[in-house]
Amino acid sequence: MTPTQLAPRFFIAVAVILIFCKAVAWLLGKVGQPAVVSEMLAGVLLGPSLLGLVLPDVKDALFPTALLPVLYVVGQVGLVLFMFQAGYAFSAHRVTGLAGTAGLVSLAGVTAPLVLGVGLVLLTADAVPMRAEGTSIGVSAAFVGVALAITAFPMLARIITERGHAGTRHGTLSLASGAIDDMVAWIMLAVVLAFASGRAGPAVVTAGGAVLFGLVLWLGGRRVTTALMTRPGLNDSARVLGTVALLFLVAWYTDEIGLYAVFGAFAVGVVMPHNANTDRVVDTLTPVAATVFLPLFFTYSGLRTEFGLLGSPPVLLFAAACVTAVIVGKFGACWAAARLRGESQGVALRVGALMNARGLMQLIALNVGLEAGIVNASLFTVLVLVALVTTMMTTPLLSWIEHREARRGDDVRSRTLAAVK
Repeated sequence: MTPTQLAPRFFIAVAVILIFCKAVAWLLGKVGQPAVVSEMLAGVLLGPSLLGLVLPDVKDALFPTALLPVLYVVGQVGLVLFMFQAGYAFSAHRVTGLAGTAGLVSLAGVTAPLVLGVGLVLLTADAVPMRAEGTSIGVSAAFVGVALAITAFPMLARIITERGHAGTRHGTLSLASGAIDDMVAWIMLAVVLAFASGRAGPAVVTAGGAVLFGLVLWLGGRRVTTALMTRPGLNDSARVLGTVALLFLVAWYTDEIGLYAVFGAFAVGVVMPHNANTDRVVDTLTPVAATVFLPLFFTYSGLRTEFGLLGSPPVLLFAAACVTAVIVGKFGACWAAARLRGESQGVALRVGALMNARGLMQLIALNVGLEAGIVNASLFTVLVLVALVTTMMTTPLLSWIEHREARRGDDVRSRTLAAVK
């Protein structure tokens, strides 16, 4: 396809994606699911799992193969701008005693699902066709373990924002733990890819590049962003332009070192100064990014998911085992770690529920693995299902926790009144 032929296909595809996402969001909103879950599910339904099954010619006409890279790149713009806003919101809140708790929650949230995922693949290696051709059992097991260890950090941030949990102890603790969790997981993913390729270079580049990035950000990040937001003579348009240029530069660097663009964008948001100028820049950039650009990435992943593969009993059983393992390994481990650090039951349960969501970042890891040739179609579909289930259960879990605490509060008040009488 030439660019001239591709442009009209892109426009009609985006229109269909946005309208369909809005329709699914309206339906799922009636059962309390946030828009982010709707976008993820809508992307799957527009792929071979539903549209390709019912109307394959329509699916091929709407989403030709040549269009997929364009959807991916434009989706990255939405991810970068959204994570910039999430980092800015995160830095506005300070919670005492956060570092130690966030570190332990992250350690537990990475280690438990990693071990369970590796063990699951090793136990079922001869019974379930999960290995891509030419991939060793060790690489497959390590990839699944890392994929299950990942937390959907951008989704976590979006759910926290949409439910009004920004600034709460559990919201800030979950964001901090999720950021550490995913940074560790992406470094581990780079190590797995290095083993798969037989080269150690990529893992060294990721680890070294991350350290260098952290140092530069620590020493000069706040100065650069403060100058951009407070320099006399700059109007809002110039600040927006400068912010986008800085974001894309950092996104380029973190992508190049294998740490992924969203972490660079989040880090820029964290070091931005909090003032009226920055507020206007954030308010200008994020609405269109979240509403228009972000759904395109979900559709890109959905177009590569085939739920028809779950018709095989061994694959279906493997998927059920994965879902069980990740809930125990992530929700259970993060809850236990928070409790060990002295957090209340309510905070610990909420942290476990939020950290259990995997959606976006797991989809990113799966796409990386698919491109690297270490993930086959069956494993891709199984792990997309894991991402969907764990993310969709987040909101009901949070609502259950809130109702549970409300009932306990009513019981305490009733007992107090009875004692007074």
